[in-house]
Amino acid sequence: MQYMPAALAAATPEAASSSTAYDVIIIGGGPGGYVAAIRAAQLGFKVACIEKRIHNGKPSLGGTCLNVGCIPSKALLDSSHRYEATIHELAEHGITTGEVKFDLDTLLARKDKVVDQLTGGVAQLLKGNGIEWLKGTGKLLAGKKVEFVSHEGETQVLEPKYVILATGSVPINIPSAPVDQNIIVDSTGALEFQEVPKRLGVIGAGVIGLELGSVWRRLGAEVVVFEAMDAFLPMADKALAKDYQKLLTKQGLDIRVGAKVAGTEVNGSEVTVKYTQGGEEKTQAFDKLIVCVGRRAYAEGLLADDSGIKLTERGLVDVNDWCATSVDGVYAIGDLVRGPMLAHKAMEEGVMAVERIHGHAAQVNYDTIISVIYTHPEAAWVGLTEEQAAEKGHEVKAGQFPFAVNGRALAAGDTAGFVKFVADAKTDRLLGMHVVGPNASDIVHQGMIALEFVSSIEDLQLMTFGHPTFSEVVHEAALAVDGRAIHAIQRKRK
Repeated sequence: MQYMPAALAAATPEAASSSTAYDVIIIGGGPGGYVAAIRAAQLGFKVACIEKRIHNGKPSLGGTCLNVGCIPSKALLDSSHRYEATIHELAEHGITTGEVKFDLDTLLARKDKVVDQLTGGVAQLLKGNGIEWLKGTGKLLAGKKVEFVSHEGETQVLEPKYVILATGSVPINIPSAPVDQNIIVDSTGALEFQEVPKRLGVIGAGVIGLELGSVWRRLGAEVVVFEAMDAFLPMADKALAKDYQKLLTKQGLDIRVGAKVAGTEVNGSEVTVKYTQGGEEKTQAFDKLIVCVGRRAYAEGLLADDSGIKLTERGLVDVNDWCATSVDGVYAIGDLVRGPMLAHKAMEEGVMAVERIHGHAAQVNYDTIISVIYTHPEAAWVGLTEEQAAEKGHEVKAGQFPFAVNGRALAAGDTAGFVKFVADAKTDRLLGMHVVGPNASDIVHQGMIALEFVSSIEDLQLMTFGHPTFSEVVHEAALAVDGRAIHAIQRKRK
């Protein structure tokens, strides 16, 4: 039996005495919140999850990710990719189709069906694990109490032993482009266009902007992406960012780096964007404009003035390495706290928080959290970029290998991009993996697992990869770090 500190013994499930005496209350039913709730129930706690979201007229779990984020955008990305592939790629396989059309209503309905299936599945998981879903809002009061206000307006003050705050984030609005969810929309509005805009502007060349811009470009829109920063994807490895920008530009995305939007003006059914680039003031008109400049923690109405919760300068909830807040017994996870705003990060923090409550020494390895952009081809990375590794004092060695000479990629007609590894030249330890190409979102997990096991590049070199597979590029890239790639002529090293 695992040792449990005395201070935590009171958290054991037997301590719950009445139907409303919850061990753990989680405020927020997004990826972090519902996963925390399930893990808490697995450990025997009496759990309630408070979630207020109404989606398409009915209460819905799953947060931004399932309702208006990761999942619906992936459904649209997949549909738009199939449409484009049918038009441009089937002929070379000897497949003729005649005139290809798409029905946007059907495409959007499919997206909604996928969302409904998943959010309904989460509701079933909560029910099956004996978790009470409290539909309404939650507020943390002084003394770790929780005020719950139902959608019907009934108020209850609950006194759980532990609270987990998991209210997520919302899109950032900017004064120069005020969102009206008609002509100027945020990421949520961009999932609901009732017709394909002929001219589409996107403010922000981050993950969300590139994905949404890519969807509507494939369906026929002329897309211009405005990026205020002077570098494209500055958080990514430079080699990846450079190649990826070229690929997206070739596909028809007009990416304007160093383009700062100064203002917008809506005239009837179009919007004029005023921006500066290279010291020049310019304007351009669009039918729709998507604002994707990032997200901010959502804590409106979450904390009473005397809740005791300390915030950071950025307005995030201040937590330690295992997500404990300044109030004993209160944890915060996901987009509310430091680190990348990613669903998978929130999920693991939710598990960690609950297991900490139960007395386990759980941890999240923040060094191996994966980033993905779901365009086609996908871009994904984990660990350090070559530039970051050098800044941290590593003597860096790196190698990359293209999909263009991979048998499986050629057979599939999916040859854009490469795999790159970054390693320490002295110790041979793997430091990072960067992928642009087919199935990058899955392939990058090979690097993540290798990082978790503190692998060397030699470890990857000595493994036998299946043939023919996309993953062979991983093997060749590992070999390329030491100038040993087989299916490309290697320059002799001095």
